[in-house]
Amino acid sequence: MGQTISKPTSNPSQSSKFFFSLRRTPTSQPTVDRNISPRQSIFSTLRRPPVVKPNDFIPLFNDCISAASSRTQEYLLFKDPEDKFHPSPEVLTQVFLMTYISQSVCLNMTDTFNCTAMTPEQRILLGADWVWAVLEKPTKNPRIQIAVQVLHLPEREDAEENGVPSEACSESVQMAQRESSNRTVYERLVDFCTSIGKDCYALFLFFGKKNDKENIYGVLSNNFEAAIGKCNKIDRPFIENFFKGSRYLHTPSGMMQAIVTKREGDPLTLMIKFS
Repeated sequence: MGQTISKPTSNPSQSSKFFFSLRRTPTSQPTVDRNISPRQSIFSTLRRPPVVKPNDFIPLFNDCISAASSRTQEYLLFKDPEDKFHPSPEVLTQVFLMTYISQSVCLNMTDTFNCTAMTPEQRILLGADWVWAVLEKPTKNPRIQIAVQVLHLPEREDAEENGVPSEACSESVQMAQRESSNRTVYERLVDFCTSIGKDCYALFLFFGKKNDKENIYGVLSNNFEAAIGKCNKIDRPFIENFFKGSRYLHTPSGMMQAIVTKREGDPLTLMIKFS
């Protein structure tokens, strides 16, 4: 009478295969494109490119000074067996300066630390053979200046003065000599640096001293004008006297480090050995 409803027969083997397949189906993963470069670690963003420090030129400056001093010493040490070759003070100064400039250009440091050679007229009026300058970026204005005057052994200077007639000088040089005749060459350099301020240093560079004719020394200061205020005459003996009480001689890099780290307006006087 009633309708018989038939139940589907379950196949145990099919059922087990179905649940087994659910357990073993791997989760879907995105495909990896081998051409895409791996993502950088978050820690890599913490590393910053090295910042150029304003004093990075100091080792390069030291290399330039070393090359110039070594080259100049070759002439200071040379003894001509025939006694015909006598390099003049002018030649020695040019050898040092040209070697320094060539090396500084090779090391690409002229945008940070500049060197300006003086004209003959400027050398007479200002008392400087050249001027070094630490430059600001990006203006390239001089932040610190070092006016350099080269001092030679007295016998070399006397020989040059006796060998060059005054009429050989140009008219402009003779005018500069008359204009500055009331001051010594040492005082002209000090006056020049004083007119600029405490960030301008006078450096007297000795190509040989009385007790050591084969090495190069220097006396640097931004406070020589204090001697003028005490009515002391600035001459060669006055400058050489700084070495007598000196217990320590700075290296060229030590000199430059002391200059750039000095507090603005403070006086600074150093004795340096360049060779």
